[in-house]
Amino acid sequence: MKRNFSNARQNFLQRRYAVSLGRRYVLAAASVMLMGAIGCFQLNNSNNSALAESQAPRTELPVSDKPASIDTKLVSANTKFGFNLFSQLLVKDNNKNIFVSPSSIAFALAMTYNGADGSTQEAMAKALELQGMNLQEINSNYAKLKASLENPDSQVSLNIANSLWADKNASFKPYFIQKNQDFYQAKVSNLDFADTEAPSIINNWVQENTQGKINKIVDKIDPNQVLYLLNAIYFKGSWTKEFEQDKTAKLPFYLSSGEEKQHPMMSQSGDYKYYETEKFQAVSLPYGEDGRVSFYVFLPKQNSNLESFYESLNAANWEKWMSQFALRNGSLRLPRFKMDYEATLNDALSALGMEEAFTNSANFSQMGNNLKISQVKHKTFVEVNEEGTEAAATTSVGIELTSAKPPQKPFEMIVNRPFFCTIRDNQTGTVLFMGSIAEPVS
Repeated sequence: MKRNFSNARQNFLQRRYAVSLGRRYVLAAASVMLMGAIGCFQLNNSNNSALAESQAPRTELPVSDKPASIDTKLVSANTKFGFNLFSQLLVKDNNKNIFVSPSSIAFALAMTYNGADGSTQEAMAKALELQGMNLQEINSNYAKLKASLENPDSQVSLNIANSLWADKNASFKPYFIQKNQDFYQAKVSNLDFADTEAPSIINNWVQENTQGKINKIVDKIDPNQVLYLLNAIYFKGSWTKEFEQDKTAKLPFYLSSGEEKQHPMMSQSGDYKYYETEKFQAVSLPYGEDGRVSFYVFLPKQNSNLESFYESLNAANWEKWMSQFALRNGSLRLPRFKMDYEATLNDALSALGMEEAFTNSANFSQMGNNLKISQVKHKTFVEVNEEGTEAAATTSVGIELTSAKPPQKPFEMIVNRPFFCTIRDNQTGTVLFMGSIAEPVS
């Protein structure tokens, strides 16, 4: 009965979103992890071995009319992991556009973490910043986080989907499958990986759960491949205050090389949550009716640059900066941009300490026998223009300047050079997406 009610509610929200959203822009991300076999897997002649019901008792999630409280330790861990991973990607793609969803990657790796043991589990916990949290805490808080993040505003759509795709000839421990179903609502399917249609079936799921913005994550399936763990995030929303189309004009954008290019720049003025230091300006642009989710732009000052900004970009400074935003009047000029991004994350994750998970020494005995990660792949799409991006947040609540403070001169923020940006859920503090925009492309 509860499951029917949940499905009905989800369908209602989807219909309401389709009617109310109208014209808006899409941000989507998908990440995938490919698990390879080191040795031979036990063949299971009973049908759908990965789908078999667990003999262990099901884990029942708490049911409550009130939103479940999320342990701040998990959000903090995800923030640290996101910035650490981003810094590794900057090593490879410095001065290039980067846009990732640390939340998507964290969800996919958390599902995989349920199968790790021994030193592999310790290495993954270190890389994911999960030390000090047991598996039950991690899983239950991810379940709460998923429920809290999804569809946060009537004018914002945020959907998180997980899935496991297993080769029909491979065996996996039932409680590993069960945990991913119980806590991550993962769809579990068996496929014949030798069938040439298998990649298309997996990619169709990705396309469906990113609303067509990402259409492929698996090119071909290696003979040693036995399992894919996938996460897909789709996010779509309107600005609380849209940019006026007739104010968009082609104006100079200056690349880090000093080269000037003409690019469509959107303009508006008003009251914004704003923060400024000697090194950068930052502004928060809310989405939806409540502004629970915001688009944050960090622009290095003329006497600085993006490379210098990244030297101070870490979780500790991030939390400090988030507390410093205050309402201020000003004008804003922001480039319209659209991009796709793709990365294989093996090297970056290895640099963060989980190299063992990709080697023959990997211990995924809580998942099955003789397993290692073959590849962690990530793709994103983002579009930002006059009508929106994706996200929703309440960034202006309780941040107005009091009358006791002296009036400040209106700021002017012209984002006409490389900048850093994020999309953040302000209620939980979750960073959904982050990006380095070196050269916007419309």
